[in-house]
Formats: sequence, C-alpha cells, structure tokens
Amino acid sequence: MKVRIAKFLSQMSIASRRGAEQMIGQGRISVNGTIIDTPATFVDDTDIVCVDGKPISQKQEAFVYAFHKPINTMTTRSDPMGRKTIYDYLPNEYKNLKYIGRLDYKTTGLLLLTNDGDIARKLTLPSSNIERTYIATTNGNMKNLDLARNGITVDGIKYRPMKIDIIDKNKIMVTTIEGKKNEIRIVLRACGAPVRELHRIKYGNIELGNLGVGKIKKIDKKTIDLMLKKI
Repeated sequence: MKVRIAKFLSQMSIASRRGAEQMIGQGRISVNGTIIDTPATFVDDTDIVCVDGKPISQKQEAFVYAFHKPINTMTTRSDPMGRKTIYDYLPNEYKNLKYIGRLDYKTTGLLLLTNDGDIARKLTLPSSNIERTYIATTNGNMKNLDLARNGITVDGIKYRPMKIDIIDKNKIMVTTIEGKKNEIRIVLRACGAPVRELHRIKYGNIELGNLGVGKIKKIDKKTIDLMLKKI
C-alpha cells in the first residue's frame, strides 16, 4: 500500500514528517529518478526513493535502544510550548529514532527507542500485553490499593488490574500491561494515594538498570527477539 512520502521517510528513520517536508522543499528527495517538490507524493517499497541522490535501503537492520528519560521532558518531536523534549538530550546520531510508547512530562526512567516502525507498533499494541514496571512515590496512604489491584473505573474509563507491591511507607512498585495515558497517576489518585514521583524501571524483559539520566544504550538482538516472540 502506498503512503505519503513524508510518512515513508519517517518510517525509514530518515527524518520526522516535518523534517521530511523540509527536505522535499530543499529538493533533496527523488522518486524513481525525479526530484519531487510536494509532500503529496505517494510511494511504496517498489519505488526507488533517494536522499541527496543516494537510494534508501528498504531492508535496514532493526535496532532497539534504552533511554533514561529525564524529568520535565516531553516525549515528542517538538513542543508548541517550548518545553524540552527527549530529542534535546539525544546525540545527533539518534535523533531519527522513534519512541516506543510515551512517558509523561514528569515521569522519568526507561523509554525505548527504535529505528523500526513495525517494532514500535508491535511493542505498543494493547493486545501485546507487555508489562511495564514503575516505582511510584505517593503520599503514603496505602489503605485502598486493592481498588487498583482489582481493576477500577475512573470517570467512566475502565483500568485493568495492576500488580502493586509496597516497598516502604510511601513507595510502591506498580506493574501494568495496559498503557493508557497517565493511567498510574489517575488510578492511584482515585485510590487516595496521589503520585508525587513516577519512575519506570522495566519494559517487558528490558530493565533500566544503572543507565545514567539522559543516556542511551543499544539492546542486544537476543533480548528483543525474545520479547517479540512472546507477543
């Protein structure tokens, strides 16, 4: 199926869609030997797409990386409010990577990145049932956590049961497989234990470990293949 050229270039990790449109305007993109001047161009894997005269490889090797997301950072390409994004922290050679899921502005910890759009899709599908584990610092009220353990409806939205282990009087370990936006913050607030700090330590079988804040590392192929086989 043919897709717009900007989407194609994004999927191939050449540039963001906005960046691809700029490259088109600069006359840097050609399709089947003809330089294009509009993003309203559709291509598929039978077309020869070139950047600066060099063909794009249709079968690039897929990689996944672990990134330690800092606090007060948006998981997005650009922010209209001018807030820092994860791409402000990534070295230039990693700026074309796609993020796998999101962490909100205040949440820190493990964020996966990839150069492969299909892997990104598979690892974020709700049906994949991939566990995400967090350390949450709360106000210390642990009386109603069984509401989260059993599943809860908040403002008409159903949240699936979460695994919760108490670490100390104000810290808990939370594991979820759903991935709804802000789900841990919403559910724990409804349980009377609003989150002060939230830090992701694990995504599937990938752990943050001792990776420094703002640092990135490649995940070995065996680990990724094992996670994909379980989907």
